Amino acid sequence: MSAALPLEGVRVLDLTWVGAGPIGTKIMAEFGAEVIKVESRTRPDPLRRTGPFAPGNDPLERSGYFADRNAGKQSISLDLTDPRARDVVLQLAAVSDVCAQSFRPGTMEKWGLGYEDLVTVRPDIIYLAMPMQGETGPHSHFSGFGATLVALCGLHELCGYPDREPVGTGTNYPDHVPNPLHAVFATLTALSHRARTGQGQRIELSQLESTINIIGPGIEQAARGRAPERRGNRVDHAAPHGVFPAAGDDRWVAIAVLDDIHWRALAAATDIPALMTPGWDGLEGRRAAESEIEAVLSEWTSQRDADEVATLLTTAGVPASVVRNAAELLDGASGLRARGAFTMLHHPVMGDTVYTAPTPRLSRTPGQLTTPAPLLGQHTDAVLRDVLGMAASEIDALRTAGVLT
Repeated sequence: MSAALPLEGVRVLDLTWVGAGPIGTKIMAEFGAEVIKVESRTRPDPLRRTGPFAPGNDPLERSGYFADRNAGKQSISLDLTDPRARDVVLQLAAVSDVCAQSFRPGTMEKWGLGYEDLVTVRPDIIYLAMPMQGETGPHSHFSGFGATLVALCGLHELCGYPDREPVGTGTNYPDHVPNPLHAVFATLTALSHRARTGQGQRIELSQLESTINIIGPGIEQAARGRAPERRGNRVDHAAPHGVFPAAGDDRWVAIAVLDDIHWRALAAATDIPALMTPGWDGLEGRRAAESEIEAVLSEWTSQRDADEVATLLTTAGVPASVVRNAAELLDGASGLRARGAFTMLHHPVMGDTVYTAPTPRLSRTPGQLTTPAPLLGQHTDAVLRDVLGMAASEIDALRTAGVLT
């Protein structure tokens, strides 16, 4: 196992905020990149004011959401609306490999910090822009976040049961998965291209286009003349495939029968006579009788403890799992903690705090989290001094002038 992380030596100037951008740059930090987050007290990352909050009175340093998405980064406090901040950003860009921003199109250009401005100081810079609906076109000026995107792309409409209203994804899924990961993949590809050619790149990652990738099967159905519809937890390639009630208050167990071997194992383990119905031993027969099968299984599972059901079925070789609540995920009942899904870091305001551990697992260069989320402006002086070589008198002058807020 190599001690070096794959992105060591890469510096990222991070002007993203809230969801997709910060998660993407956090992944880069996990694998060795030096990420310098830019915000200010006049315009902090809005997520700093978003709960859940740790106890205390500090209005900007208690957000669990912000902490989890920004661990491993440095923070400098710089008022980008002040014209004098432009020179500082250009100096940082000149010594950075990547500049990532998620402002509304035209914002960086208004400050004189667009791609054309940055390449004058760093010709091979990789410039990542993450507008919601692209940087040109009739909707380019619209702003939003994951909850907006799931509705715009059609994902919201596809989530739920056919006889009920759509329920959506339950969280801002585009912010957590497709958009940050597409941003990371695009940046890694650009870094690889630059290593071979010496050329930088300008990346425009439309978050709407990125999110549309999620509903590929629905688009394929529509192209074939079959209108996509909400199907709950059902899928074409497995039956039964769903979440079933267990004994107790709001307890559930997920069961997935992916093939005929699973079906026979399910019937034997549960010893439910109805599951021996002729014709149900094949996928097409089960799909045709899915509602009836679900009713039979629900009656059986509802009389039993969820953990007992999951243990019985997995022992028999049937994919099954208890649907865990947040407390169970953290306290170890799900096994995620034992598999390293979480890590504990000490935050100067929140104390010992749970963070999501690096999700991608690389065998030779595993990512790591070593520092908690930064306090706002915690590294301002250190970055300006050590990265830009500014004298203390220059830093004091910028702070007195209100540029460092």
